[in-house]
Amino acid sequence: MGSTESICHHARPPRECLALPRPEFLSTVAECVERVIAHAQGDLRLAAPLGLGKPNLLINALYAHAVCNPDVRLTLFTALSLERPRAKSDLERRFLGPFLERHFGPDYPDLAYVTALHAGTLPANVRVHEFYLQSGAMLGVGPIQRDYISMNYTHVARDMHGAGINVFMQFIAVRDEGGRRRYSLACNPDITADLLDQMAADATPRPLVIGVVHPDLPFIGNEAEVEAGFFDIVLDDPACRQTLFALPREPVDIAEFALGLHASTLVRDGGTLQIGIGTLSDALVYALRLRHQHNADYRTALQAVGAACGGATPDGRGSGDLEPFRTGLYGASEMVMDGFMHLAQAGIVVRRVYDDMTVERALARGEPVDVSARRDGRYLRGAFYLGSKDFYAWLRGLEGDAFDGLSMTRVSDINQLYGGRESLDALQRRHARFFNICMMATALGAAVSDGLESGQVVSGVGGQYNFVAMAHAIPGGRSILMLRSTRTRRSGTESNILWNYGHTTIPRHLRDIYVTEYGIADLRGKSDEDCILAMLAVTDARFQDELARQARDAGKLRRDFVVPQAWRNNTPERLAAALAPLRARGLFGAFPFGSDFSSEELRLLPALKRLQQVSTSKLALAAFLLGSFGGRASPESVPLLARLGLARSRGVAEWLTRKLLIRALRESATH
Repeated sequence: MGSTESICHHARPPRECLALPRPEFLSTVAECVERVIAHAQGDLRLAAPLGLGKPNLLINALYAHAVCNPDVRLTLFTALSLERPRAKSDLERRFLGPFLERHFGPDYPDLAYVTALHAGTLPANVRVHEFYLQSGAMLGVGPIQRDYISMNYTHVARDMHGAGINVFMQFIAVRDEGGRRRYSLACNPDITADLLDQMAADATPRPLVIGVVHPDLPFIGNEAEVEAGFFDIVLDDPACRQTLFALPREPVDIAEFALGLHASTLVRDGGTLQIGIGTLSDALVYALRLRHQHNADYRTALQAVGAACGGATPDGRGSGDLEPFRTGLYGASEMVMDGFMHLAQAGIVVRRVYDDMTVERALARGEPVDVSARRDGRYLRGAFYLGSKDFYAWLRGLEGDAFDGLSMTRVSDINQLYGGRESLDALQRRHARFFNICMMATALGAAVSDGLESGQVVSGVGGQYNFVAMAHAIPGGRSILMLRSTRTRRSGTESNILWNYGHTTIPRHLRDIYVTEYGIADLRGKSDEDCILAMLAVTDARFQDELARQARDAGKLRRDFVVPQAWRNNTPERLAAALAPLRARGLFGAFPFGSDFSSEELRLLPALKRLQQVSTSKLALAAFLLGSFGGRASPESVPLLARLGLARSRGVAEWLTRKLLIRALRESATH
């Protein structure tokens, strides 16, 4: 690279794969199951990647073998076992059934062990260990709650190695060019190479490594590309061509848009971005695009939400910026998803980094550097990808510089600074902003992101701790934890900003920045009392007095403190009114990046949400039902009722449901 300081670290292959012979090529799942069972000798310790990379059909076949053969022990090590949304009521079933069949196809192979876990039928000879769960999906499911393993994402390869994995399998992408077949770990290069390297270093017997070809899986080059010898078996069976699990796009509400606006002001041009998934991240991405493409509207929206609430609203100085992007951002995130696609398409995620200290130092100083001849420039790097159907189509369509600039690599290279390249990583990730989501936060700055105080696991730590710690380690880096200020339960609305909680994901000594829909609380380097004041300023007005009382009782807040009147503006109604004029102009729509729902389903959603709200209270539901008698279906609602199979009612239960829905549709049509 023309420099004695150049480093070529990312492209390292697993040490052992270079000496492997060509793999065995198999064409049926049955053949592959035979090889695996013979290799495992009655004790199958199977590892599969998180998310998209699981070959469901092959895993289901091995699970079926274990069910039929109780003398065979199957222990599965994995994470994020994706499952289609489950209906919790008859009305949800009516809505979800046709949508799921259209979105996932009629023959999508659900993971059999997930179905068994929910049904309570997992056999005694099968255990499932996950280090990250699909959010909320396994609450109350005893076997997986007991066998959950809490760990940082960067420790997974180490601990899988210690568990004696003897088979590893994942989906792979292929590309045929000039008579040669190329192979890519594609969606999941995150753990595989690190695991094999650790086993090779310790002279541990190598697991049977199986690559299962999926012809629709987007091919990624660079560090994700491997030789055929990386695998012991390559299975290419058309039966494994399951529909790629595509996340349905969810609606973004007013509070989330307001939060995204506040958070977007913390991002500096020429900086680095890490984001997670979910509607809060969608809101952040929308705000960043608005800032770049329609800056006047962006500033108007910021002024509106700033005037509507009492929380801190930055002025563009210090931690962030308000201007359109000139240099652009570099994306470095364990997960690559739709948000990065939208930012790349908008010309925001375009800043390239290079594995050369001399080049990066010059770029950091703003000096002109000729990089036209270099091919190692990356604008986006991640450890796994998962997203919508549009996102997968975007990945497949990348070519030229856009294809070369995207890299999927080891999670150890993304989520931490270790490995002999700390200085280069810090230069590449200048002005780093690590955006993650938490469920609750304490007034003293601790975060609750993965579990409940009962011990039940909601999701997992994943890489959140890694990124929070990295923000404190990189000069100019900031960790931003985003959370809605309240949540609604059957018992009513509750605050997500608490005095204390019996579970912690991020300890308070790593407190940095929190963002709610009411503003920004910058806690870094602040005293406990100053942290409490900052968190009170972004708390919903309905809960400020009680939180202040608890802080005073604990001796952490001065006795004469009075909540400022401006903070009393922290209400959902004020936010809705503030953004109403912009929404009337077509901004801040519920589905800012498109929807997977049909036009009829989109019209049904507000009504179903209204019914969900009134169902949180038996009294409210009864009152709503009483007001439903006498209402008749409007001509506009007839096809919507038919979509749910309620064109005519059969029995009392359907009659009541139909009445409730007619009223909810009538109310939603007037808003």
